Order: sequence, then C-alpha cells, then structure tokens
Amino acid sequence: MSLKEIAQMSGASVSTVSRVLNRPEYRCSDPALQERIWKCAQELGYLPDQAARELKLGKNRQADRPLVADIFLTRFQTLDVDPFFEELHAALREELLRNGCHLGKLLTLPDITESAGTLSPFPSGQTAADGLILLGKCPSELIAPLKRRYRCLVGIDRNPTSFHYDEIVCSGLSAAVIAMDYLVSLGHKKIAYIGDCSYEARYVGYYQSLLTHRLPLDYSNIYPTSQTRQEGMKITEILLQKDPLPTAVFCANDATALGVLDCLKKHRNKKYIPSIISIDNIREAQQSSPSLTTIDIPKREMAHHAVTLLLDRIRRGHRENVRVELPCRLIERESCSYAG
Repeated sequence: MSLKEIAQMSGASVSTVSRVLNRPEYRCSDPALQERIWKCAQELGYLPDQAARELKLGKNRQADRPLVADIFLTRFQTLDVDPFFEELHAALREELLRNGCHLGKLLTLPDITESAGTLSPFPSGQTAADGLILLGKCPSELIAPLKRRYRCLVGIDRNPTSFHYDEIVCSGLSAAVIAMDYLVSLGHKKIAYIGDCSYEARYVGYYQSLLTHRLPLDYSNIYPTSQTRQEGMKITEILLQKDPLPTAVFCANDATALGVLDCLKKHRNKKYIPSIISIDNIREAQQSSPSLTTIDIPKREMAHHAVTLLLDRIRRGHRENVRVELPCRLIERESCSYAG
C-alpha cells in the first residue's frame, strides 16, 4: 500500500500524507483533511513506515499479521453523540496504526449482549480481535463475558473501576473539583449542575465541593441528563423558568455545555448570561461563542497509554491489572466571569 494511493483517495498531497502518517508530532492545519487521511489509511490497511518495517522484521507481530483491537463504546450508539469519544476514537486509531496495529470493529451495547451468561457469538468466519479498548464505564455484568471473548482489555474513563482490567483514567472527581473551585473563586454561590447523577464521579465532585465551600445543596439546581447537546438545550429551557436563576452552570461535559450555549443564544432577549464551565476540552469548545471554559482531559495521552498497555498485556509484559491516572487542567476562556 503506497502513500500515493492514500493521497489520491484523500485528496491530499503525498508529502502531507507522509507527514500525517509518519510523524507523531505533526498536526495538519486542516483537521478534516487529517481525519480523512487517517480514515483512508485504515480502509486501505496501511501501516506507517516504522511499524511496517518492524512487522517485516518479525517484531510487533502475531502469526505474521498486524494485531487488531476492537473498541467498545459503552454509553452511546454512535460516536457523534459525544465529540469527546469521537476525538478519543480518532486518537486511538492513529496510535494503533503508528504501533503497527489495525483498528477492528466499533461495538456498542446492542452488539455486545448477554445470553445465558455468555456474549452473543461472532458471525460465521469471524474471530476475536487480539484485544478490546473500552471507551467509558463498562456495565459490571459484561466484564466477565468480555474477558472470555477477549484475552486483553483496556478501559479509558473518568471513573476508575476496582482493577477489573487495565485502565487509563483522568479523574472526573478531580476535574469537577477544579471546575467548582474556579467558579467559587469568581464569587459564584448559586451553581447549577447538569449531567449524570448516578454515582458518577463528576457529580460527586460537584457535591463535595459544595460541602467544602460551605454552600447549600439545592436539589432544584441539579438536572440529571445523559449528557448530550440536545439535552443541554432541553434542560436550559427548564432552567430559564427558575427564579432566582443560578449565576453559574457546571456541565459534566462539553457537549452538554454547548447545548446550554445554544439555548441561551435562542433566548438572548432574556439577557441571562451565567458563567458556564464544563469538562473535556473538545475542539468545538474553543470555537464556540463565547469560547468555552473547560477542564482539559488529555485524550491523545490517554490513547497513547491505552495502546501501550494493551500491547504490553498482549506480549505478556505484565500480569496484574494496571491503572494509569493522568492529570486534568483548567482551560480559561470567555464563558466564565465574576459573579455580578
């Protein structure tokens, strides 16, 4: 498979394709073009130069073929519901290819069902991938069946498990505390929360921060959602009926926060401009108006360490389940200001 074929398929120059696929530090000025190049490379079964050389020399291989990793999207049916997972999936695809591996199937809950204690069988002629990367919290009842199907599992999440499998985490609780501390430092005392409230780390961080800062817990300012942009808009419609209105809104993820901004623009005649902060730092957070203050979750670093752990597990480099925790950080932008 040549770079020229990928260039023709993606509409990019050969030199641009080479830089994107073979230089890990390179970032194309056109993110859409870079995404198209990686998709074409995946479809054509391309391996970057170094990975291809190692495979040819007998390194990084199993049964003379590239390793394959499936990905299980645990929360949603499609990647575009939450851009955080879409960006994380793209980073994983790039990291796998750079390591001489192929991205397998993208699976969702309907694809992975339990029947009499076992997962649904593979279609005829299909074999299990070498490993599985879980994006998000895996339902506890699926962990054992997944381990029977896949010999190597790695999870990426904001909520750690009890060491059921290797995992890369960036603490949702810590991210929430950072977000709340920042809002309180701006003088906000009436802070609404929009997000998952079912024992979720970000909600726990919100609750603990209220206690730490001796602020009252007002359940009327807590709005449980499944954390999508559409629900962010829907909840804001409800929130706008409140009196008095909260001076700040903490959203569990950027997708929800963008929905809040959409709704506030729709009702700009109300002249309600709360401070809004969220978690993830997706690309659109910087491009929104106002640009979104958020807590950065290091997606590319998480993807890198997930693939590193998966390959080390496949090669029997470690046996005990490992947890790698990465830090999060505040990204100050225009959507937060001092309380009036």
